[in-house]
Amino acid sequence: MKKFAVLILATMLVVGCGGGGEPSSANILRVNLGTEVQDLDPHLVTGVPEHRACTAFFEGLTDLDPGTLKPIPAVAQSWTVSEDQRVYTFQLRTDARWTNGDPVTAQDFEYSWRRILSPGLAAEYAYMLYCIKNAKAFNEGAIADFAEVGVKATGPHELVVTLDSPTPYFLELHTHQAYLPVHQATVEAFGAMTDRGTPWTRAGNHVGNGAYSLVEWRPNEVIRAVPNEHYWNRTAIKLDGIEFYPIDNLQTEERSFRAGDLHVTEDIPLDKIPVYQKENPEVLRLDPYLGVYYYRVNLTHKPFDDVRVRRALSMALDRERLTQDVMKAGERPAYHYVPPGCGGYESPVPLRYDPEGAKALLAEAGYPNGEGIPPFELLYNTSENHKRIAETVQRMWKETLGVDVQLLNQDWKVYLASMDNLDYDLARSAWIGDYVDPLNFLECFLSYSGNNRTGYNSPAYDALVKAGYAETDETKRQEIMREAEERLLTDQPVIPVYFYTRKFLMATEVKGYKPNVLGYMRWEDFWLDLPEAAAK
Repeated sequence: MKKFAVLILATMLVVGCGGGGEPSSANILRVNLGTEVQDLDPHLVTGVPEHRACTAFFEGLTDLDPGTLKPIPAVAQSWTVSEDQRVYTFQLRTDARWTNGDPVTAQDFEYSWRRILSPGLAAEYAYMLYCIKNAKAFNEGAIADFAEVGVKATGPHELVVTLDSPTPYFLELHTHQAYLPVHQATVEAFGAMTDRGTPWTRAGNHVGNGAYSLVEWRPNEVIRAVPNEHYWNRTAIKLDGIEFYPIDNLQTEERSFRAGDLHVTEDIPLDKIPVYQKENPEVLRLDPYLGVYYYRVNLTHKPFDDVRVRRALSMALDRERLTQDVMKAGERPAYHYVPPGCGGYESPVPLRYDPEGAKALLAEAGYPNGEGIPPFELLYNTSENHKRIAETVQRMWKETLGVDVQLLNQDWKVYLASMDNLDYDLARSAWIGDYVDPLNFLECFLSYSGNNRTGYNSPAYDALVKAGYAETDETKRQEIMREAEERLLTDQPVIPVYFYTRKFLMATEVKGYKPNVLGYMRWEDFWLDLPEAAAK
């Protein structure tokens, strides 16, 4: 069904039509997300494609200047911070409105944060709010009264937030989907506050507070957005709309770009990079990206419960060869987990390429030359690039360790469900920074994190990450984080592969884009430099 829908989409793009079959306005930005989104409920989604879409439709208390990644006013026009750095008092704009015209209030944020922290919603990203006083206790059911959580609407336009301890990056968190507000009346018109997957997110039902309004969502075809007429900064929006596409075939995506039917791609086929570097360098983006590509290991499946097997797989991975011969876009081999450029943090480097050591470890685990290890699966989500990398890793492990790896491809939603349910052996994964701090990477593997998805449960690791949250001396905090990362890499529930370069194509008429290491795109900044006749 999905392949059929993508085929229709490819045909639709070639004839230059929008999702409804009518010719698109020339002033509509057409962006590929690379896959069909899980949902448009900001409290339930977890991926980069969903974040890109949700930030068009919702806005938090603060935003980030894409050029500097410094927090700037959004729904909150100003804020003050207490002397002990634990209490933030936000003053909300009186002209902030939902897409239905309702005012955006402090009570909306109090409701929204209560929703994502409610145990019944089981939101994977609830832990992103754990820096708030008693948020973790409420989310885990240790306390039942949300009044004990450090979130208080003290008036229609004043929100007071009390933290457990000083959190230097707190203002940077509010572009993350976990912090985005939802419209209570709309959510509850289609079920209870904690019901998942209800149709409130569908076009015609959806109410957001971002720069754009959802007018159409045809699954596996297109998500269409138009400017929110009630948005407080409406006059700054220069586009007539945005169309988000779910093309997961890189060849189709690249052909659509060449045909002029996409302005921005999500990726680019690896073999096309040298071609664009030579022939069309002005549309090729190879931007620094705070991200790590890695393989997640399911510790609940044998033989991966044995750390020696996990380490052997890591040591048998020739990352230099992979980045130089396969990737070719400036990616760097990952001999640690936290990427470089993370706020001055320097990782320990305990990993290495050591094929002989890998063979010895596997033999020590009882599998000399791979004998006795049953074939296991390496899961990846649909992408020619992920497939090509997986095939290279498959050959490396066969040649070095004698193990048989079966490659398993699943589309985005099924792939996410497989990881959530621990229904995999090894899985291709990635983490792109939500904010520039090592803790954003390290907290993923806390035993209670919804992003763990490995079965890894280390009280010692949890204690180190928690100590990192609480430490106010930056030098000591970095030492704690290094110790935590070293513990993670010793236990090896993950096998880092490479550090990202963000590679994609962007048409020369697209203006307003500011590259940054988070890959954050602030949609209200974008505009198209069109000839006057085309703009009309």
